[in-house]
Amino acid sequence: MPRITPCLWFDDQGEEAATFYTSVFPNSRITEVTRHGKAGRGAEGAVLTVSFSLDGQDYVALNGGPQFSFSEAVSLQVHCRSQDEVDHYWAKLGEGGEEGPCGWVKDRYGLSWQVVPTVLLELVADPDRERADRAVAAMLRMGKIDIAGLRRAADGA
Repeated sequence: MPRITPCLWFDDQGEEAATFYTSVFPNSRITEVTRHGKAGRGAEGAVLTVSFSLDGQDYVALNGGPQFSFSEAVSLQVHCRSQDEVDHYWAKLGEGGEEGPCGWVKDRYGLSWQVVPTVLLELVADPDRERADRAVAAMLRMGKIDIAGLRRAADGA
């Protein structure tokens, strides 16, 4: 299968964003920076693309200009094993951004993230549909996901 790499379009903050993202996630790094030459739309020497890896997942940040911006139509999911991880990623990704409902947070660059505890996925898939529905109803009332609150709701407490 061909390799798929998400390309994220920024106005001119691609390098700054890649540096931020690689500081948030462990095992992450910038792998390449390309710059405009004499040809093209950007100023010679300005950053064109930044290739980076977030814990093994490759991305490219493209400084494409102001024509396009992010929307919630595309988001990145962060699967968290604990409340500490949820709290950490919610706080770091939300710095200078905007909190949303149901575990969504928009970062300072406008990119939407879903900070999702793995227990939420388990509860939503519970074969006991009433239990699953209680968990979903609780999640719909949350901003940042509270694992203990999800479990209490699912258990009918």
